[in-house]
Amino acid sequence: MKISIITSTFNSGSTVADTFKSVLSQTYKDIDYIVVDGASSDNTLDIIRQYEGAFGGRMRWISEKDGGVYDAMNKGISMAKGDVIGFLNSDDFFTSNDCLQTIVDAFAASDIDATYGNVHYVNSDDLKLMVRFYSSKRFRPSLMRLGFMPAHPSFYCKREIYEKYGKFDTSYKIASDFELILRFIYVNKIKTRYIAKDFVTMRTGGLSNSGFRSHQQIMSDHRKALKANHVYSNFFILCLRYFYKSYEVIKAHITGIIRRIHRGRTKPAPVIATQNAA
Repeated sequence: MKISIITSTFNSGSTVADTFKSVLSQTYKDIDYIVVDGASSDNTLDIIRQYEGAFGGRMRWISEKDGGVYDAMNKGISMAKGDVIGFLNSDDFFTSNDCLQTIVDAFAASDIDATYGNVHYVNSDDLKLMVRFYSSKRFRPSLMRLGFMPAHPSFYCKREIYEKYGKFDTSYKIASDFELILRFIYVNKIKTRYIAKDFVTMRTGGLSNSGFRSHQQIMSDHRKALKANHVYSNFFILCLRYFYKSYEVIKAHITGIIRRIHRGRTKPAPVIATQNAA
């Protein structure tokens, strides 16, 4: 089984090398790695060229102006040759070197269309400091009416599903991933499986983690997506997820304090080798 991994970049020179290294570290090697760059003006293209040879022909890339991250992802989907497609953002990296092998094993073991797991966020200045753990364990399709979704960076789906049900709707500013998963899982009821594994380490500061205005936009996008797919919800129902999100942040903060105390007593293991099960 070939897996297509798509990374979209734009002026990502400070972080994208970590992304490339984590892909190269994967024990599963049958990959089709696609980098879609939005005409970066920093040293991103130099880093892409630097690492291209290390992939032994398994990396393909383009650099041209695009309409944003979801437009770049759609370009990557169109280029993909793998049986399964997943995304790894240019400021993220795999949490351990067996993530892709775990995904392949899940597809081989059962008749599913997609799989998903957990991710965690770290402080950009301290990659060992977890600020939030995003578990998909309790996700159910019905919870999408409240704005819940499985962690998209852990979402791996068969290419044929994109061909059948479509790609990202770029009219959404932030939550096109929510709309796509709503369309796939809730509306078209694709077969999925949850894996109790932490797949991706994410730096804070992404599109959906940029303050109050981004949350306003997410709320607007969620309402639009639900309406477009004829799924009933309303503003008050969608607000309920923020209570759970606050719980996740508080829990991660307490865990971070405990880990810092423990770190003072023992030598810490690198975050990239950490595996957290929900």
